[in-house]
Amino acid sequence: MHMPPPVHGAAMMGKYIHDSQVINEAIDCHYINLTLAKDLQDIGKGGIRKLGDFLQLLHHIRKETKRIKPNLVYVTPNACGRAFYKDWVVVMMLKAMKQKVIIHYHNKGVATRQDRFLDDFLYKSFFKEIKIILLADVLYEDIKKYVSQENIFICPNGIPESTGYNRNHITNEVPHILFLSNMIASKGVWELVEACRILKEKGMTFQCDFVGKWSDITEQNFNAIIHEKRLEDCVKAYGAKYGEEKEKCFDHTDIFVFPTYYNNECFPIVLLEAMQHGLPCISTTEGGIPDIIDNGKTGFIVEKHNATQLADKIAWLISHPKQSKEMGENGYRKYQKEFTLSVFENHIKKILMEYVQ
Repeated sequence: MHMPPPVHGAAMMGKYIHDSQVINEAIDCHYINLTLAKDLQDIGKGGIRKLGDFLQLLHHIRKETKRIKPNLVYVTPNACGRAFYKDWVVVMMLKAMKQKVIIHYHNKGVATRQDRFLDDFLYKSFFKEIKIILLADVLYEDIKKYVSQENIFICPNGIPESTGYNRNHITNEVPHILFLSNMIASKGVWELVEACRILKEKGMTFQCDFVGKWSDITEQNFNAIIHEKRLEDCVKAYGAKYGEEKEKCFDHTDIFVFPTYYNNECFPIVLLEAMQHGLPCISTTEGGIPDIIDNGKTGFIVEKHNATQLADKIAWLISHPKQSKEMGENGYRKYQKEFTLSVFENHIKKILMEYVQ
């Protein structure tokens, strides 16, 4: 499976499994890190170095599989593109070694490639006689051409419980909006910036904070756009924050906004973190997000690329503080019931033990 670095949702879930006392006490686990990328920009790219690393990885997997003789091999593959071709080789090698395989998808994209002759051919052999773990029911649509429903398990992500939900002492006279993710355009950064422009034009008072590692959006580029739109007084970017600094970002926020259309977005952990901190969330229809946010109850779901609709929902939450707080509390209760790390650990343990028997 993939483990950080680089830091992204699938890698963090891999780390949680690796460190889980619940899983490791129930199952004798041996781990191999599939990660070849050095950073987020390196994901999905090829190169001589990566080819050499991949060949070494294949040798290591084969050697360890022969040594351990596992009852079940758990793999977290990529769904499409060059990274899928790499993982296809891994899974097919395991099948050739007569291994029982279960795969856990933290990304999507099969349906976008299934009409290509080569990809279609590879998917047919890849999905044959294996079980699939998905993060949400809605994500089955991506692989339904190749996998029957009875071979599917659903296991939503979960995150460690935090002491961060203690908002009674925080009073923001000016409503604070938070975006927290890597600063990638397809995470909806520019749509939120445009929504801020619309809100300011309407005369609304607010502060919007962007927190995340600079990526295909640079600090210079971001600040230039903010200056061009005359938003310096209400929009600021702080770069990446971790640990206690990240917790403070959530604790001093009133509304969490994540207008993503990132093609690999499946079940973003950052929304679970926001719900854990009692925040109403606004996000999009991308991936499994509609299974996280109950539209109108824990926040709002908006159309992708629709800055006007996004601005309208932010404005509604700012103008209805009581209802906004209730949505945040509803989200916190949903997090406690469905999205804690404990719930996830027990769920994944049950799936693995059920299939290995």
